[in-house]
Amino acid sequence: MQEILDKARGDFERVIAVLNDDLSTVKTGRAKPSLVEKVMVEAYEGQPRMALVELATISAPDPQTLVIQPWDRSILEKIEKAISISSLQLHPVVDGDMVRISIPPLTEERRVDLVKLTKQKLESGRVLLRQARGEIRDEIEAKKGQPGVSEDDIHEGFKKLDELTDEFMKKIEEVGVAKEKELMTM
Repeated sequence: MQEILDKARGDFERVIAVLNDDLSTVKTGRAKPSLVEKVMVEAYEGQPRMALVELATISAPDPQTLVIQPWDRSILEKIEKAISISSLQLHPVVDGDMVRISIPPLTEERRVDLVKLTKQKLESGRVLLRQARGEIRDEIEAKKGQPGVSEDDIHEGFKKLDELTDEFMKKIEEVGVAKEKELMTM
């Protein structure tokens, strides 16, 4: 039973990691490298598109500016184009051997929209957690009738799974509160 619960903890931690990764793409009005790391760039002809983080160093010298320095200067314009056409609504500028992006401050209306988006992403995280919980419940249920597994063991497994689920639901709430606070802070 403990083996199943350990697997559940690992699955739940992966859900939190996916949620954090998803929330890192929500703009907060502050320059963060994670904002553009996953932008896909068609850097070289005939090659698959690559994530920006694989092609360049991304830094935030101040809270309103991102600087992208590609390792290969020949792809500067391709990086600029990829960021321009992405859904991020950013306006990159090639500046010598780097790309600069000014992050505009968020309006109050935009902040409210981003809080709504954050809540949608949190709900998706809760759904993933419930799906993982359902799969683990099925595994525990499948142990019924096996030698050496009593009804009490099954009942205790369900109880511990519920406690673990509650623990991770609280973590999702904490992540959400922190992101909302970050979004609403000027």
